[in-house]
Amino acid sequence: MGISRRELLKGIGIAGLGAASLPLTNKLPGLNTGALAAPEQGQLSRQWVMVIDLKKCEGCETIGKEPQCTAACNKGHFVPEGQEWIKVSKVKGEGGSSYWMPFPCMQCQHAPCVKVCPVGASYYSEEGIVLIDHKRCIGCRLCMAACPYQRRYFNWAEQRDLPPEAVLAEHSPEYPVPAVKGTVSKCMFCAHNAGMGKLPICVSGCPMGALYFGDQERDVITNGVEVLGLNKTLAENNAFRYKEELGTECRVYYLPGYGQEFGRESRE
Repeated sequence: MGISRRELLKGIGIAGLGAASLPLTNKLPGLNTGALAAPEQGQLSRQWVMVIDLKKCEGCETIGKEPQCTAACNKGHFVPEGQEWIKVSKVKGEGGSSYWMPFPCMQCQHAPCVKVCPVGASYYSEEGIVLIDHKRCIGCRLCMAACPYQRRYFNWAEQRDLPPEAVLAEHSPEYPVPAVKGTVSKCMFCAHNAGMGKLPICVSGCPMGALYFGDQERDVITNGVEVLGLNKTLAENNAFRYKEELGTECRVYYLPGYGQEFGRESRE
């Protein structure tokens, strides 16, 4: 595309040109009413998306390690024990075949969790990320029950024995560290990184380059090594969204595969 990785990461950190984004509601912490304010004339808001290439994902089997995207996320966010904000599961396919599939928060554009929250703690950012305002969250867990992807976790206890960088972190919906007892946590697309033009921790932590992150507005995604056009990549690889029939309009897309680019066989 004629731009360097450094230029790309800087570029996705600022508003770019591209196709118009889909409308969202509930842009800021508050009750579930209102609409997303239109960007200023000449500026289109960033709209983050993730693409996961299942041809490259093989659960880190070939390197003999646990899924490194999960490990990187847990370490980078001091995720409480028992939680996996991006979970990598082995999925059964047709004819006895299987493949590995990472599951982050799907960042639904029509999110059931946002609709059911009685206090507006779950909301959409201007950039399309579903965030949680832990100052509002009352721990009712209705959002957990409503999520069809089971990508939310309840914090039953206060986190202890945290390193200084976690203890001193400035907690926010974009960087919910440390976890708040009695509230719900989940993947937030590393919103704290995106605002600085950095990739999500899981994307940077994937040794196979299977995870891509980018801006729907600029029609661009990257795994930190290569730069691709979003729409062309989706069209040429028969992309799909998990449980698309639910109409949640996820911002996470999958490219079909079973880790074959790293020598994995499709069958057990």
